[in-house]
Amino acid sequence: MKHLIAANWKMNPQTMAEAKRLFNSVKEGIKNIKNVEIVICPPFVYLSSFKFQVPGFRLGAQDCFWENPPTGEGAFTGEISPAMLRNLAVKYAIIGHSERRKYQKETDEMVNKKIKTALKNDLKPVLCIENVSQVKRGLEGISKEGLKNMVIAYEPVFAIGTGKPCSPEKAEKVRKAIKSATNADIPILYGGSVNSQNAGSYIEKAGFQGLLVGGASLNPEEFIKIVKNVSRA
Repeated sequence: MKHLIAANWKMNPQTMAEAKRLFNSVKEGIKNIKNVEIVICPPFVYLSSFKFQVPGFRLGAQDCFWENPPTGEGAFTGEISPAMLRNLAVKYAIIGHSERRKYQKETDEMVNKKIKTALKNDLKPVLCIENVSQVKRGLEGISKEGLKNMVIAYEPVFAIGTGKPCSPEKAEKVRKAIKSATNADIPILYGGSVNSQNAGSYIEKAGFQGLLVGGASLNPEEFIKIVKNVSRA
């Protein structure tokens, strides 16, 4: 199984020109890396410009809505359906990120509905959690077949954007608890102040199958270093 590294650009960059430069820099820097799957998750408005894929490189969305009308239409102003995302060659969708739980008041019930709709539309949900209880509630009612197409990202809130990452030792304990709670072979990622210095330790020491990278993914040189370090791990 390849390691998985997802780059969450959040609400960045601020122009299409900057987004294209960042995208192309990363694509060029990782083109010879075959044993890591890279997922770039830009803001929705940039996805159409990146509607192509190269080996080891995928597109992801930062969210999706839980309704997916058959006609592709619905009275849900401002929302994006999984069908729209699939039409843009998107393969993954980040769901339940702590920032959406905080600022958009997303509940575990809403997260669960989004996961189910994403799976029905052949998107791979990346369920973001801070504690194991969120795993159980987020995956409620998901079939064993559905679990095979899931990814879980452990992101302790204290580590997101603070420069204070969770120690590999503590992160490993949470990873094992997540594994036990799911009782399934689901890739588990670590996220929270990931950089090129600590990336390898979350793979080698803590046993994660990959990383969800935030701020460092906006620096192409740093992100490429992260990918290369994981590739060597």
